[in-house]
Amino acid sequence: MSETDAEGLVDLPPSAKLVYKVLEYNGALTQKGIVEESMLSARTVRYALERLEGIEAVDEDVYFADARQNLYEITAETSPDNCAEPVVCDD
Repeated sequence: MSETDAEGLVDLPPSAKLVYKVLEYNGALTQKGIVEESMLSARTVRYALERLEGIEAVDEDVYFADARQNLYEITAETSPDNCAEPVVCDD
């Protein structure tokens, strides 16, 4: 995939952007936690997480409190170029 074909947060559907923002504000959450915070359906959250994982904007890890669930968090490598909103840098 060339750089011009790369998909960023700006190109994702609103549900994926909302899931990203929920993770940004709340930190790492399980899928169930994201459903509760975003008030989206479980199916919509699953789809949004798939899209976010596809662009490597979120990481999936084991939730040790309940190994049947996964914990999702924003990747450290998510650059401002992929953000849904303009970034203001103070020098």
